[in-house]
Amino acid sequence: MLKPTRVSMSMVAARAGVSGQTVSRVANDSPKVDPETRARVEQAMAELGYRPNRAARALRTGRSQTLGLVAQTLATVGNSRMLQAVAESAASRGYALTVLTLGPDADIAEAFDRLRDQGVDGAIVLNEATALARDAASAGLRLVVVDSPPDDRFTVIGTDHAAGARAATEHLLAAGHRTVHHLAGPSGSFAAAERERGWREALAAAGVEAPRVARGDWSAASGFDLASRMPTADVTAIFAANDQMALGALRALAEIGRRVPDDVAVIGFDDIADAAQFTPPLTTVRQDFDALGEQAVSGLVSWIEGEHPADLLLAPTLITRASA
Repeated sequence: MLKPTRVSMSMVAARAGVSGQTVSRVANDSPKVDPETRARVEQAMAELGYRPNRAARALRTGRSQTLGLVAQTLATVGNSRMLQAVAESAASRGYALTVLTLGPDADIAEAFDRLRDQGVDGAIVLNEATALARDAASAGLRLVVVDSPPDDRFTVIGTDHAAGARAATEHLLAAGHRTVHHLAGPSGSFAAAERERGWREALAAAGVEAPRVARGDWSAASGFDLASRMPTADVTAIFAANDQMALGALRALAEIGRRVPDDVAVIGFDDIADAAQFTPPLTTVRQDFDALGEQAVSGLVSWIEGEHPADLLLAPTLITRASA
């Protein structure tokens, strides 16, 4: 006799000692199942290798159990780490993930139309795509946007970039530097603008006039180029808008014979995985990308299930190492 190739709900129900309706409720994340019964059914599912039929569940519930993710690019460290965090959090809740990258000339409204056509239950929009999201005809699609000004059309989850930049700048001023120079991110980035704002606010609070901003594109190459052109006698402290630009600055300073932190102190932003391995190890502002991804997915799933989530800003942490 041939063994069945697909595990059915009735087989799970028999193994768990419950009704088929109870198994269906567990598979559809219904709250009408007590924790002990849910655990028993989930154990039976795991033992038998049961996989819910996504198409059938979509017909029953009107939900695809699929989330969209929209990003301008996945080439930046922040966006790639956010993608990883979102994917893991979505999978832990039984959701699939559809990813769209826009590129420099993409039509954001068309991208959202594509997501609607694919039947996603909602979408998460990352970082540099947030300005585009504000211009999109997003009615009818639940959106959680990472790093954006408040907007009634979607929920915002983000890092308090300005607070992190203030902490970095205040740390440098407290160390005795007369001023702090800033390697800023690109002008179209909300996160870059917030980090620049925090830097300016810290200088203003200390009664220090802000030096001219040197603006890069998040890359180490731009940090190297900008730091190479800074007037050496005037610069004793640099706050870079991300760790890659800080890395470029460290190389530029080494090549012109300026020691870090003895001659110039350097602080970055993000706390990427290799920041502690820079020469010297980089003082930086840590974003919790795992928590951002978790909160973005949690908020979107709550919205899908009928509860509109509130906006949320996560506090960053200054990580002090040898560079400042």
